[in-house]
Amino acid sequence: METRARSLVKAVVWTAIGLICMCVVGLIFTGSIAVGGAMAVINAGLGLLTYLVYERVWARIGWGRLDA
Repeated sequence: METRARSLVKAVVWTAIGLICMCVVGLIFTGSIAVGGAMAVINAGLGLLTYLVYERVWARIGWGRLDA
């Protein structure tokens, strides 16, 4: 079980990671509809991969855990 503080920190960090990914993709592409769709697909793929890595890293961090 996680503490509320740990859950909040994880949510804030995850949101920041997503924001950075979208900013980088946005710098690479233009604002057309086709590129907007491509950005969404790329962001979804990057989001999935980074989320998997992110959760694996947090699984190794003991801070904020309430072990039974």
